[in-house]
Amino acid sequence: MGIVELLVIAVGVSMDAFAVSICKGLSVPHIKPVHVCKTGLWFGGFQALMPLLGYFLGVSFTEFVSSIDHWLSLLLLGIIGANMIRESFHKDECCKVDPDFSFRTMLTMAVATSIDALAIGVTLAFLNVNIYYAVLIIGLMTALFSASGVMIGNMFGSRYKSKAEFAGGLILIVMGFKILFDHLGIL
Repeated sequence: MGIVELLVIAVGVSMDAFAVSICKGLSVPHIKPVHVCKTGLWFGGFQALMPLLGYFLGVSFTEFVSSIDHWLSLLLLGIIGANMIRESFHKDECCKVDPDFSFRTMLTMAVATSIDALAIGVTLAFLNVNIYYAVLIIGLMTALFSASGVMIGNMFGSRYKSKAEFAGGLILIVMGFKILFDHLGIL
């Protein structure tokens, strides 16, 4: 997997955190630099940690699924992407987020937005990827998107939340097909 594909996956997987960050920005009447930094560090940190854990989990059974790993990658990325697209059409109460930036609140939100990244890590275990480089890119990309999401939410409101989730889901599905087509020699 090349740098372009890794960047595309990083953007796709960071969209959940971006959407929640927009909502977090909405919840604060006056955004402070500490809000931006906390959000970026929490979400970026967990988006880096979870794929690392997923990778080590996936590596433990790679030899058993190596003949179908490209299909599993398509399935995992497809499910995550389809779920993100489905969520983008729901008019839920996401943006009724508490303006609290405490340890407990941020930990809960960081874990909740990074569960999908665990499955991404399992997918990366099936591919030729330097996992440390991959999680660094995913973590930094998510930190940047999350920090900017808080500011965007505070300035513009929730109009970008569903678009971000839809785009992230579509990106992950396309990457799943690219992995499959690369393996089958179609691309």
